[in-house]
Amino acid sequence: MKITQKSDKSKIFRLKQFDIRQEDSMMKVGTDGILLGAWANADAPQRILDIGAGTGLIALMMAQRYPQVRVDAIEIDEASALEALHNVRNSPFTNRMEVLHKSLQIFAKQSENRYDLVLSNPPFFNSGLARNAARHTHTLTHEDLIFYAKKLLNERGQFCLILPKKEGEDFVELAKNYGLYLAEKINVKPKPNKAIERLLLRFSNFNLNKIIELELIVEEERVERVYTKEYIELTKDFYLNT
Repeated sequence: MKITQKSDKSKIFRLKQFDIRQEDSMMKVGTDGILLGAWANADAPQRILDIGAGTGLIALMMAQRYPQVRVDAIEIDEASALEALHNVRNSPFTNRMEVLHKSLQIFAKQSENRYDLVLSNPPFFNSGLARNAARHTHTLTHEDLIFYAKKLLNERGQFCLILPKKEGEDFVELAKNYGLYLAEKINVKPKPNKAIERLLLRFSNFNLNKIIELELIVEEERVERVYTKEYIELTKDFYLNT
């Protein structure tokens, strides 16, 4: 079903061309979402899908990057979907975007659209404690995410997501079983002397047998919240003061 907008005072995360209210969403703006939104791209896309939209951050980043593109955003949590809708309605891109309060499973079965780019900052805990339920795979297993993402891609579409290192490596192997093949991997380190914490992953329907693999370091070694030149370059179109 479609959702209706609500308005109230809330915390705001400001970016160059739009603001994100993040009072009610289960997933707040964080480095993972910024990384995925800043990195993911496609060749002249016409339609983009954000799975698990949260505040709408990644969907809005896509709408900013591609001025002619249609962006659909789906979110199963009602409060998060309402907040994403508020953020979309208050952005310059609202006439090219739609926010739907639906599960991926229902959306994929109902949708007749096929997408040039599908993105997700998905849940990744299969068990144990997490900061909140949004990080658990109870309502969206990785198998379902892969199966339905592939169903929604057009033939030459790209599927991009971000996961912790171990979960990302497992995801790559699982995706092969469904005919999605890794095309690019970015190993993300928080600082130069730290281990890899996140993987930015790009999949396609074709097994090219040649995977692009790069490294990205977010912060300088000895100074907290001083970003590397590479991170600043990646995010400069979105972050204020870069």
